[in-house]
Amino acid sequence: MEKIDTNALELKDKLVYLNRVAKVVKGGKRFSFNCVVVVGDAKGHVGIGLGKANEVPEAIRKAIEQAKKSLIRVPIVKDGTIPFEVTGAFGAGRVFLRPASPGTGIIAGGAVRAVVESVGITNVLTKCIGTNNPHNVVKATMDALSQLRSPEYVAEIRGKQLAEVM
Repeated sequence: MEKIDTNALELKDKLVYLNRVAKVVKGGKRFSFNCVVVVGDAKGHVGIGLGKANEVPEAIRKAIEQAKKSLIRVPIVKDGTIPFEVTGAFGAGRVFLRPASPGTGIIAGGAVRAVVESVGITNVLTKCIGTNNPHNVVKATMDALSQLRSPEYVAEIRGKQLAEVM
């Protein structure tokens, strides 16, 4: 897998989920925050990150830094959709992504929508199966997107012309 230069990209971050967690100690409860953030350039690059800290801005900053380190490239076909159907899984979460015709828009729930918008896909049908935990859904979506291959790449691997693959 190739290294993606984050300085060359215009990345936008999106907060998917923010959670306040409590640790019970002798004197009472200690509160801290964890958050899931998605970063993307809307041109085929996307990454996710999880940040934990005692203050919200610090948790978000940590999540953005981690997301920039986990960037992947996603092939998008000319209609602004994905090349083929794919299912991603993480834990009890399954996310099904299906290509859609132009004008359909993004048919997706909160966590999946954030990832799909950040990568730059404009027409897609999605379905979350199993858990709706944002952590697992976001990771399952990234798993699905990482399985995608461009038609040109598939044709090259098979030793065929692009027209034969399509």
